[in-house]
Amino acid sequence: MRVLFWGTPEFSLPALRALGEEGHEVVGVVTQPDRPAGRGRGISTSAVKAAALEEGIPVLQPERARGPEFLDRLRALEPEVSVVVAYGQILRPEVLELPPRGSINIHASLLPELRGAGPIQWAVIRGFETTGVTIMRMEAGLDSGPMLFRVQEPIRPDESASELAVRLSEIGAEALIETLALLEEGTLVEVPQQHELATYAPKLDRDTARLDWTRSAPENARWIRGLDDVPGAWTPQGARGPLKLFRPTVEAVSGEPGTVLDADPQSGILVACGEDAVRIAQVQPAGKRRMTAGEWVRGRGIAAGDRLG
Repeated sequence: MRVLFWGTPEFSLPALRALGEEGHEVVGVVTQPDRPAGRGRGISTSAVKAAALEEGIPVLQPERARGPEFLDRLRALEPEVSVVVAYGQILRPEVLELPPRGSINIHASLLPELRGAGPIQWAVIRGFETTGVTIMRMEAGLDSGPMLFRVQEPIRPDESASELAVRLSEIGAEALIETLALLEEGTLVEVPQQHELATYAPKLDRDTARLDWTRSAPENARWIRGLDDVPGAWTPQGARGPLKLFRPTVEAVSGEPGTVLDADPQSGILVACGEDAVRIAQVQPAGKRRMTAGEWVRGRGIAAGDRLG
């Protein structure tokens, strides 16, 4: 099948690779434009662009995926179907309907739960025990199209969103191939979503990622795991600036919320919450690399009695 692939981050790569491995012809890739990134503000290309160039696949990088000229470029590729995996823009109906077989999407939740930009992060933050992948037909609404294929997957205890994303990206790639096989056979069944059951997973930004130490330790642990590693859960550390926190565990210890109860070179730092406390194993101080919390303690970056938040 002639496939036009839309995607940008690492999460998209297993699906792109699976298409080629299964004999589908990827006639083009649409990905986000190159952007300045990092402290040096060097130009960064997307993971999908890099992979497409390695395979000799034509790459399109519109600022906005719309307009007559862009649509003409898509038509010239003669795709039968569009596959969209974490592309990063909302696509208009004329774009979705351009291929004869329409456009399908890999969404990392069990729709209609967790529609939106951050389903993996919010599944962890909200304490879900199970999530999954839904292959759906795209339409004008936000992740509201009919479902074509669903795969359920447990969320492991203490798993971070970044770890879960790796697993779901592989599961999504496998589900995509199954869906395309059914589509080619003409046996694909489209199941409408129950819109009244929809929940939402909005994009997470820096303000949302700031920790509230008055929450319970289990809640804060989920926030930290859910925001690992982008955008990263953070807390102010006075004049030292924002501090990102990773790898939390819960301990039954009490104290004033935000107080560092223990700073150990081996086990890291223990921070009091509204109920119990979280032990932090890894940190990223402002302007520095991610490191073990013990390493940071040995460098006198923090001590028991310090306050965060």
